[in-house]
Amino acid sequence: MTADSETQAEERVHWLPMIAAISSISVVGIAIGLGMPLLSVILETRGHSATMIGLNTAVAGVASIAAAPLATPLATRFGVAWTMLAMIAIGALSFVGFHFAPAFWMWFPLRAMLHLALTILFILSEFWISTSAPPHRRGLVLGIYATVLSLGFAAGPWLFAQLGSTGFMPFGVTIVLVTLAAIPVLAARNESPVISPHEDHAGFLRYIWLVPTATAAVLVFGAVETGGFALFPVYGNRIGYSEADAALLLTMIGLGNVLLQIPIGMISDRVRDRRYILLLCATVGLLGTVFMPLFAQNWHLMAGLLFVWGGVVAALYTVGLAHLGSQLSGHELASANAAFVLCYGIGMVLGPQAIGIGMDLAGPSGFGWSLAAFFGGYMVLAIGRMILKASKG
Repeated sequence: MTADSETQAEERVHWLPMIAAISSISVVGIAIGLGMPLLSVILETRGHSATMIGLNTAVAGVASIAAAPLATPLATRFGVAWTMLAMIAIGALSFVGFHFAPAFWMWFPLRAMLHLALTILFILSEFWISTSAPPHRRGLVLGIYATVLSLGFAAGPWLFAQLGSTGFMPFGVTIVLVTLAAIPVLAARNESPVISPHEDHAGFLRYIWLVPTATAAVLVFGAVETGGFALFPVYGNRIGYSEADAALLLTMIGLGNVLLQIPIGMISDRVRDRRYILLLCATVGLLGTVFMPLFAQNWHLMAGLLFVWGGVVAALYTVGLAHLGSQLSGHELASANAAFVLCYGIGMVLGPQAIGIGMDLAGPSGFGWSLAAFFGGYMVLAIGRMILKASKG
């Protein structure tokens, strides 16, 4: 067999587990998109304040950060596929628990268990996808993953609108969706990646610094996505948009995210060093924040800007994950993937605080300045890393 035919055979062998991991996590995405607004609405109808609802929701971020270091040891001990199946079961049981938990305090451990399970599930799914993707198609595959996942998140709120928040029906549908996610994992369980138990698992945090261009990219994306989405309606209101117009602009950001991940992923496959694509994404992010005030008076120009801006900025996650997969393998990739998700969680915590403080200090313009600070800081890091590599090479 020639080298070319061996490569083609390898690519064919990896499609089944790739599709299994993508479809599984995407079904979970639908469940999250349905479940998260459902829980908030139920708490509100029970008379809890926005502060307490926010406090309960914040447990998700803390649980995600706490769960990240556990993913690799669990997958090493029990296997990637079986750990994913266990997390699907824990997630389903935790979610149904909300329906039967009468006391508010019970929602805190339930929320923690739910997001611990979901975080480990996401980490191992992305690790499985990265290891299964052919090296020269990794950007494309991760672009497909990001697109399908985004569609899943978008489908969830639509389902919520159809089902409402009363009775067991929305919980039942969510549990069915989460359970369905187990089917493709079971089908491809024999092709899940193996992590050697003899490899050293110490020093989890060192993986943050092992491929800093990737982990910093996802931190910036987590900050911009969470903070930007949370405070854009406030920004829109302060510059004169109605609530409906601001919501439509958020939709344009999401649409760009859905439609641009595959083409950007394909471009990243053709570039020798994906850090150039990451730097370009951050540059577009910075320029977009500069042009926002200039385009704000024309809704259609603003919509076009945010469509491109949202899609390109979201590629920080997609291309960052592809860059991580191109640099590491095996246990190192599994641990680095966990560190990658940890950095996303840190960004989720930092972003809303930084952007909120920026707007309090500088008014509406503080929104753009805060976003620009994240992009600018990342650009300095990326350029510095490339200069360092060039000086060593």
